[in-house]
Amino acid sequence: MAKRDVRKLFGKNLRERRLALGLSQEELAEHADLHRTYVGSAERGERNVSLENIVRLADALKVKPSDLLKGVKA
Repeated sequence: MAKRDVRKLFGKNLRERRLALGLSQEELAEHADLHRTYVGSAERGERNVSLENIVRLADALKVKPSDLLKGVKA
């Protein structure tokens, strides 16, 4: 799987979970202690999100970090 595809899939999973909880990007960013533009670029697959920030986002969304990587294949 290409790097770009992995980032897009992560972003799709992130957006779906955020929307399922009824959160705006700004609200998610606040809960995860990140900037709103960071969340937006992660959702669009433009950012190679660090492990630390994957954990922050997962905590804010009340999911396991692996849930945000669902569908990613080696």
